[in-house]
Amino acid sequence: MNPHYPAVAERAGHRCEYCRAPEAVFNFPFEVEHIIPPGAGGADADLNLALACRACNICKSNHTREADPDSHLLADLFHPRRQRWEDHFGVDEQGMIFGKTPSGRATVARLQMNSAHQSTARRHWIRLEVYP
Repeated sequence: MNPHYPAVAERAGHRCEYCRAPEAVFNFPFEVEHIIPPGAGGADADLNLALACRACNICKSNHTREADPDSHLLADLFHPRRQRWEDHFGVDEQGMIFGKTPSGRATVARLQMNSAHQSTARRHWIRLEVYP
């Protein structure tokens, strides 16, 4: 396990810092990921680490920017240490995450937050009152 996991997971409230998936419903711990990848100059420091579910971590990979689906302009992906989730994202009554800003929309698109598996699981979590 990543040695940073205990502190990062506690700070994140044991939720994915991107899609807000609750770690408690999975049978394994979430991953500690670099918000800015080391290859892009990101440090292996607390301020550059986030808790991510496997789905978000795989889709994010080493990306830091993505086209905003509305404007088609490149936007920085959501940065959990510098930005507040509520300012950039919302969840509709069907459990779909939507972006409120270019950064939010780009992040939803890049991380495929509304894939069939993600949205189905999110609807179950809402019904079970473990999301958000």
